[in-house]
Amino acid sequence: MKILVAISSVPDTTSKINFTQDNKQFDKNGIQYVINPQDEFCLSKAIYLQEQGGAEATIITVGDASVEPVMRKALAIGAKSAIRVNAEPLDSEIVAKEIASVAKEGGYDIILLGKESLDYNGGLVPGLVAAELGLPFVNAVIGLEINGTAVKVTRELDNGKEVVSLDLPVVLAGQKGLVQENELKIPNMRGIMTAKTKPLTVVEPKFSGTKITTVEYEKPKSRSSVVLVDKDNLDELVRLLHEEAKVI
Repeated sequence: MKILVAISSVPDTTSKINFTQDNKQFDKNGIQYVINPQDEFCLSKAIYLQEQGGAEATIITVGDASVEPVMRKALAIGAKSAIRVNAEPLDSEIVAKEIASVAKEGGYDIILLGKESLDYNGGLVPGLVAAELGLPFVNAVIGLEINGTAVKVTRELDNGKEVVSLDLPVVLAGQKGLVQENELKIPNMRGIMTAKTKPLTVVEPKFSGTKITTVEYEKPKSRSSVVLVDKDNLDELVRLLHEEAKVI
């Protein structure tokens, strides 16, 4: 069984975000990049399936050479090989087309992607990949069992869970819960050393152009200072909510 796991390189949440060129370009200076958290759950699940035997996990990333340290970390976690599409991931549709093209040529049985990325939170790529490949797609996956060519997938709903049965090949968008947080794979010394020798193939993009034009980035407004109100002074609380917060 061949598993393709899409990995996105995203800024660490502790990084200080700034913009340049009149707020039209993201400033990458001083930014620490990590594996997108949703993708990390997918990667860990793929590695567990690999360890059980009969599966081989490959990672794919769309990005320039700056994403390779994050890819090497994924290799250190346990992926067998890596593919980098040498293109700037500016458009969800283009990213999906590139991933789908590699998946089709490689004949993968399962394409695992995080439900959404931490930076843009678009959530478009997984579904677009499935559409490009014409394969069954399940979103918000929190459980995956495989029996031969049949898979049983558990996905999260707003008010519960749903279990779906499918036949391979499939495209799945995973999230927190696909493995438990204490089961997330982390690199060990042996993995770090062997990651240096694992194949990382760079392929040129097959698609170009973008339908998106960045007009301006805007930071969220800073939170106002906290005002403490005595628990017995309800009139003052109502006044503040009405006149200052303007929520009532």
